[in-house]
Amino acid sequence: MQGIKNIVFDWGGVLINLDKVRCVEAFDKIGAHNISSYVDECRQEDLFHDLEIGRITVPEFCDEVRRQCPGCVATDEEICWAWGELLTGIPEYRVEKLRSLQSRYRLFLLSNTNVIHWEPYVHRLEGCFDKMFLSYEMHMVKPDAEIFQEVLRQTGIRAEETLYLDDSANNCAGAAALGIHTHHVKEGDDWLSLPF
Repeated sequence: MQGIKNIVFDWGGVLINLDKVRCVEAFDKIGAHNISSYVDECRQEDLFHDLEIGRITVPEFCDEVRRQCPGCVATDEEICWAWGELLTGIPEYRVEKLRSLQSRYRLFLLSNTNVIHWEPYVHRLEGCFDKMFLSYEMHMVKPDAEIFQEVLRQTGIRAEETLYLDDSANNCAGAAALGIHTHHVKEGDDWLSLPF
């Protein structure tokens, strides 16, 4: 951690736990079987990508789910519930660790996310970060270079003084290409073991 002054955290799989099986079961429960296969295959494209980049609204996302799943008559609320079942909560010990790091580092959050996944949990992170960068507000997604460049530009931090944590190897590679130090958070490998 020598020379590191800034830490940028991903959201899903790093700060908040994910449960793909629970989400697949939720989409199946509301009759959106074609969509559950997207989740099962971890496909970040089409309607999910459009929602995360802020290209479509939540009602438009729900309409697209129903369009792609003939026979699905789920309400917008039910579809949002099913997609929200991917997230299972933020362990308190992670929030406590973030707060303990604030005295030594500038902390930022950078996430490919959407309003359905973000709004129910944002209050848990209040005061933890200098700034939070969300794909659906920025209209950019990782691992594209432009989103990392925008974080560096807006914050004024230097790549070589920054550590980025993400559960996606592709996202880590995108950050590393710009000279940002990275740590790939693998399943079962909690980032709290890092020598902060």
